[in-house]
Amino acid sequence: MSDPVISFEFFPPKTAEGVAKLRETRKQLAQLQPKFFSVTFGAGGSTRDRTMDTVLEIQNEGHEAAPHISCISSSKQEIAELLQAYKAKNIRHLVALRGDLPSGEASAGDFRYANELVAFIREQTGDWFEIEVAAYPEFHPEASSASADLKNFKAKVDAGADAAITQYFYNTDAYFRFVDQCQALGIDIPIVPGVMPIYNYTQLARFSSVCGADIPRWLSLRLQDFGDDLPSLRSFGMDVVTELSERLIAGGAPGLHFYTLNQAGIISTIMQRLSLPAN
Repeated sequence: MSDPVISFEFFPPKTAEGVAKLRETRKQLAQLQPKFFSVTFGAGGSTRDRTMDTVLEIQNEGHEAAPHISCISSSKQEIAELLQAYKAKNIRHLVALRGDLPSGEASAGDFRYANELVAFIREQTGDWFEIEVAAYPEFHPEASSASADLKNFKAKVDAGADAAITQYFYNTDAYFRFVDQCQALGIDIPIVPGVMPIYNYTQLARFSSVCGADIPRWLSLRLQDFGDDLPSLRSFGMDVVTELSERLIAGGAPGLHFYTLNQAGIISTIMQRLSLPAN
């Protein structure tokens, strides 16, 4: 089995202070020698320019950068122009997502689903880009059924995805069962688990209610017990996420993709505990 691949996800900062903070975060996390840094793309492309600026800065620092592209509310022409802009800058790695409609918008644009975006990227650029897509071990919150969600994932793979990054979860059984079900459908691309460090309970609960990630009852109650004692909560959270990561790697996961929230400290500690080989 090859060594696990590590990657880190950022969001494009809005302010000069945020840009400076992210530079320091990248400097710390770059010491862990990740395969790539990914950068998110706001609803309806609302962060398009800031995403590209962040991606190009990462690339100029000598690291592989993977911009997210979401297609909802976008036209084919807009996506084609974005692809050509990244290609011209020698960006070779994308995270292709359906995305969400901006608040108040009713039109979905030229794309309805992520598999249509993946197919369009292949049609426009051939094999230029390595394409990551999203996967949902606990199933997409809008899925009509578990089997329908698996079929939707297979459609993205069949359209040309090279690998997948999952939504975060705290139940390793959900991930391993999902991988088994994918393999039974003939899906053989790497499915990398997404890992969300625990910074505070309110934030985690809000994220999870939106994306459909389950916080196990035992974990939810333990986190609530800490109240405003963030140092103790984060110490406990590091133990939980470290053990989760250890189980994933021991069980054969091809790597770990950390949702950093543009912070480095907790993730650096978790990675030191894992003692993984450099990519």
